[in-house]
Amino acid sequence: MAIKVIHHGVATSVQDMGRPGYFHLGIPMGGAMDRYAMRAANLLVGNDEGAAGLEAVFMGPKLEFTEDALVAVTGGDMPAKVDGEVVPGWTSFRIKAGQVLSFDFLKAGARIYIAVVGGIDVPVALGSRSTYPIGALGGYKGRALAPGDELPVGSGSFAMEGRSVAESLRRKLSSPAELRVLPGLYWDRLTDAAKENFFADTWKVAPEADRMGYRFKGGRKVEFVDRKQSFGAGSDPSNIVDSCYPYGSIQIPSGTEPIILHRDAVSGGGYFMVGTVISADMDLIAQMQPHTPTRFVEVNMEQALAARKDRAALLDRLRSSFN
Repeated sequence: MAIKVIHHGVATSVQDMGRPGYFHLGIPMGGAMDRYAMRAANLLVGNDEGAAGLEAVFMGPKLEFTEDALVAVTGGDMPAKVDGEVVPGWTSFRIKAGQVLSFDFLKAGARIYIAVVGGIDVPVALGSRSTYPIGALGGYKGRALAPGDELPVGSGSFAMEGRSVAESLRRKLSSPAELRVLPGLYWDRLTDAAKENFFADTWKVAPEADRMGYRFKGGRKVEFVDRKQSFGAGSDPSNIVDSCYPYGSIQIPSGTEPIILHRDAVSGGGYFMVGTVISADMDLIAQMQPHTPTRFVEVNMEQALAARKDRAALLDRLRSSFN
């Protein structure tokens, strides 16, 4: 079976749960920006949670199926249509050979996840089928999809047809969006006033928001504690001697616009990190459109671990709902 790409949307790519273990070599984990939504889509069609599917941002693709298939679409609110007829989101549905899957305009969120029973069967690269376009690695020929592409699909059962994820198990953004942050190793480089303002201000997602990172605007400029320039560090007060970057870490180059590093981020560099968005909230960033008002919320390690436990419990409830 194959899926023919009639239109690619904006930036549709093959993604799974990523390729951990190579970050020290400069190859990011990558994978689905909203891992929860990707897992849910796969569970809906009876796939392994880590099967490869499609991630589309802002605009969905137009896809023709050459054989009958079981499909599910999760993530942002971008209504799916089969031959022009709307089908429910977060629900598995059958599509027949020759039919076309397309999408209406985006209503909420930013990214959708399309799972097909059997998974997208592109070659495995370093343990993953995820697309890392900057490195031309994985996915379909190492790039986003283009018209005329034909995606191979594995085989699977249609036993999960008509299953749905309950509303209570679908994560949604608050308004304003809230991202919990654990202050980091370089937090003391900020003045006391800057620390207070960082969490007090309402920021907005900038247009420069992609798989590498999300930039934020609108808050007050961050002031730094005076320092003597370190050997090997840049002259800007936000510079440090090159250091490793964790996923979710927040840089503020020149103190003006925070940048949260995401799935395809570089592994190190010369900007210090004021803190890190906790792992439980990384999926939420994937669903934030430009101009989304956002508040950063300070948490400690105990609260971050509790949030991770809560997210694991939510995943367990999702899995249990299909038993």
